[in-house]
Amino acid sequence: MQNSTLDMTLDRIDEILVALRRVIRATDLHSKHLAKTTGLTAPQMLLLQTIRDKGEVTIGEIAQEMSLSQATVTSILDRLEKKDLVYRERSKEDKRKVHAYLTPEAAELLIDAPLPLQEHLTKQFNDLPDWEQTMIISSLQRVAHMMDAQHIDASPLLDIGNIDRQAPQEESMDIYPNQDNKNSQK
Repeated sequence: MQNSTLDMTLDRIDEILVALRRVIRATDLHSKHLAKTTGLTAPQMLLLQTIRDKGEVTIGEIAQEMSLSQATVTSILDRLEKKDLVYRERSKEDKRKVHAYLTPEAAELLIDAPLPLQEHLTKQFNDLPDWEQTMIISSLQRVAHMMDAQHIDASPLLDIGNIDRQAPQEESMDIYPNQDNKNSQK
């Protein structure tokens, strides 16, 4: 009897790990698709969308809207500015404020860009009844706690890697840059 209970528990843990791996893999695949079709990372795309949706917006307002630090937003803006997708101007009314604007190239890029993964999630999530939404939130928070990840600072972006990184074709494709590649040591 005890053996079958242990087997059932291990099967359930396997189901959890498979589901988590699917979420991670879906996020990774979407990030790669986005990078391939637009040359941008998901955070870069979301930042462009934020500027488009908000109109004249300061870096602080972008940071607040995206739940990122101003330093992270500035880093992402720097990369987007190098690609001629955004430009910044000091406010005429308050010289302490800097506004970010889309270039015509960015506006064009956003028309054909794939939807961010979280928009698909949002549409499906909003169709669920309140009790099910609450259950999902509670379950995911519990899983994060069980993985001792409740203290990890994370913004509400579905993406893999550092938020202010370059798109994959501009950087090394090493997925785990801080870990030794055990295969290359053999």
